[in-house]
Amino acid sequence: MSGSHNDHDRNHSSHTTPDAGHDGHHHEHHSSPDQPVNPEQNEHSHSHHDDDYSRHGHSDHATAQGHGGHHDHHSHMIEDFKKRFYISLIVTIPIMILSPMIQSFLGVDWRFGGDMYILFALSTFVFFYGGWPFLQGAKEELSERSPGMMTLIALAIIVAYVYSTAAVFGLAEHEFFWELATLVDIMLLGHWIEMRSVMGASKALEALAKLMPSEAHLIDENGKTKDVQVGQLKAGDRLLVKPGEKVPVDGEILEGKSSVDESMLTGESVPVEKSSGMEAIGGSINGEGSLILSVKKTGEETYLSQVISLVREAQESKSRAQDLANRAAKWLFYGALAAGLITFAVWLLLGYPVSFAIERMVTVLIIACPHALGLAVPLVIAVSTSIAARKGLLVRNRTAFEGARNIEAVVFDKTGTLTKGEFGVTDIATVDGISPEDLLSYAAAVETQSQHPLARGIIKKADELNLTRRKVSDFQSLTGKGLQGMVDGKEVMVVSPGQVRELDLSFDQERFNQWSSEGKTVVFTVIDGRLGGMIALADIVRESAIEAVRTLKEMGVKSIMLTGDNAKVANYVGRQIGMKEIIAEVLPHEKADKIEALQKEEHLKTAMTGDGVNDAPALAKADLGIAVGAGTDVAIETADVVLVKSDPLDVVNIFKLSRATYRKMKQNLWWAAGYNILAVPLAAGVLYKFGILMSPAVGAVLMSLSTVIVAINARLLTIDE
Repeated sequence: MSGSHNDHDRNHSSHTTPDAGHDGHHHEHHSSPDQPVNPEQNEHSHSHHDDDYSRHGHSDHATAQGHGGHHDHHSHMIEDFKKRFYISLIVTIPIMILSPMIQSFLGVDWRFGGDMYILFALSTFVFFYGGWPFLQGAKEELSERSPGMMTLIALAIIVAYVYSTAAVFGLAEHEFFWELATLVDIMLLGHWIEMRSVMGASKALEALAKLMPSEAHLIDENGKTKDVQVGQLKAGDRLLVKPGEKVPVDGEILEGKSSVDESMLTGESVPVEKSSGMEAIGGSINGEGSLILSVKKTGEETYLSQVISLVREAQESKSRAQDLANRAAKWLFYGALAAGLITFAVWLLLGYPVSFAIERMVTVLIIACPHALGLAVPLVIAVSTSIAARKGLLVRNRTAFEGARNIEAVVFDKTGTLTKGEFGVTDIATVDGISPEDLLSYAAAVETQSQHPLARGIIKKADELNLTRRKVSDFQSLTGKGLQGMVDGKEVMVVSPGQVRELDLSFDQERFNQWSSEGKTVVFTVIDGRLGGMIALADIVRESAIEAVRTLKEMGVKSIMLTGDNAKVANYVGRQIGMKEIIAEVLPHEKADKIEALQKEEHLKTAMTGDGVNDAPALAKADLGIAVGAGTDVAIETADVVLVKSDPLDVVNIFKLSRATYRKMKQNLWWAAGYNILAVPLAAGVLYKFGILMSPAVGAVLMSLSTVIVAINARLLTIDE
């Protein structure tokens, strides 16, 4: 009855209010669902590229960066590396004991007839069993004509194995099977640790997936409840959600009232009060009341599934810095190969034995393996994506996200972004000596019978002031005029300006005009036929919007408001927030043109923040598209980043995290590349005359150490770095 949007016909002025349901007004950015999407959105689509690790021998390593569908397989691969490492390590012990070089070092002689053949057999096992992932990886890299880390490792162990085998059969001077075995062991250990650490970034997906309950209480046609698997549910099914249970799928509440904890999904720490007509998100936790839901979305359509997909896309999407690391690894291979051959040739020319020259060459090849380089960027991306997900920033486009550090201007849509998109009382003016509290109390009593956004704003204010809830009787909805009811024996009406004029009641026209010019909606309370006063309501500005604009200014980023609302309303909101550049009365299709003008005429790298539906063309046109949309309305098609909590401060967090991520990537790339630049000459033996000579095994240890340092550095990434 009174819940209709005709409770109030409060179209006192022509300005646009943010009230979507209000007669005569429109929500500034809610267009029809079939609004055309700018084709340029395609530039933000996500190429599910072959992850760079796929060319590093374990092609399914891509799963380590969040591909939940292969999660079990990836776990199996980690176990496989672990198993290969331990078995190879055990076999390495007799190889060490049988090696003449180790015996000589220990000052013992455990030689016996045929010992070299046993050493050869054990080493052959380690070479093929332990070294297989690297040989296979080299084959894949070479088939793609993209040699890299795996090719380097394979080359090093092949050279060591072939040369040592030749030594066993008297075709060469020295064998170094023990160095081959220890190199394989260390490489297996490094990869095992690396895969585990990279996989750690996918734990967020596991946690999200675990939020969904597996069963639901389905209410059949007879009103009886039976437990069914969530996968069997379909749109329109009715469900019972008991107190303390998780909401199984996205749905609309048909009956019941409860507080629902959505903190794991939206980051909102305070439970949200839910009642009939409102939506419940699958995965959220029901509070003290029972709810009956109508299923709206199931499977991949649910909010939680969309979040999981977004995190997965983010971890898979291509990265400019990643490309740089791949190119560096490729050139490092050619450089290492050249350095190895030059080292071999120089030592031979200097008159040293072939075995010594080969040992130097092998050491160079081992040291030059771009293991740390290959890990430098993926680990930072994985950690960065994980931090972003925890902060409620769902990154869809890695390249655009990385470019966020260079953004010079942020364009904000107004309603629902800078403002809450809900009404709140801003001003109260009374007449005839009635107090503001009494006026509000009378108005709230009548408004309790209405579901109109204005009614909710008045009731909320009364509750904030802890005003006594007065009882209302004989309630009537005056279609197109307002509401009426008996409160404490008095006839109370809450009506529009038009109805006040019709009743021929005088009011403060100057104050009314001022409030209206500021974009506020004004309602009048009439008590027993006499005007009690007027109440102004407006879309409430988010407190965090003020702080966001201030922080962006400190970061050297310009804030601009772009809205379809009229200039007076926009300027009023702009003044509250501290935003000086305001572009108002812009039609949806013109928003993209405004973004383009900022990019071309003012030469500003621009981010657009909007709801992702009506703002789609502008989001696609911007250098960085940021969609604001909590709950089931998460916009996933056009934006590069989605803000789960609809908090303007999260825009600041995007830039902070982007800058911190880039700094960490640079640190890791410099460490990994710089390490190779310094270590390769050392491995070649440039300090040999000073008695400093690095063996292949020591080279492997140092290379693994660089990997560990890069991994630790990536883990130290924070948003406020």
